[in-house]
Amino acid sequence: MFRKSSLNVNRLTQQKGSALVLAIFIIVVMTLLGTALVRMISTNAETIVYEVIGTRAYQAAQAGAQRKLREIFPLSSASSTCPVAPSTYSFVNTEGLKGCEATVIVDCKLYQTVNNITYYTVISTGKCSVGEVLTSRTIEIDARSL
Repeated sequence: MFRKSSLNVNRLTQQKGSALVLAIFIIVVMTLLGTALVRMISTNAETIVYEVIGTRAYQAAQAGAQRKLREIFPLSSASSTCPVAPSTYSFVNTEGLKGCEATVIVDCKLYQTVNNITYYTVISTGKCSVGEVLTSRTIEIDARSL
């Protein structure tokens, strides 16, 4: 009977420190998993920021192209004119587009088609910057006189 209890004591003295090694291993693994999770969350947040600012730049380009088309085809007259000079529109006071601008270039082309219809190409580039993030989107719209 005494031998069994002495054997149990010997086994306990031989296993001292194994729990410490296991605890350190678990702490290291959990730290690595936590670091990876934080890195993934940070990357996802940065991707969302670029997507939102890119959408704002696209909307700025769209708004700039629409303003230029309004100049080409005014409601007050039946004739269309082609402004040669490129225009720059700022959206500083526009809600949702603060920090954005649109550079609009209008290229007028006359093709020899039926009734001498004039075709216009409007190229608009919207640029938005928030902090150090700068994005731009370019759209091209084709229009024709009636």
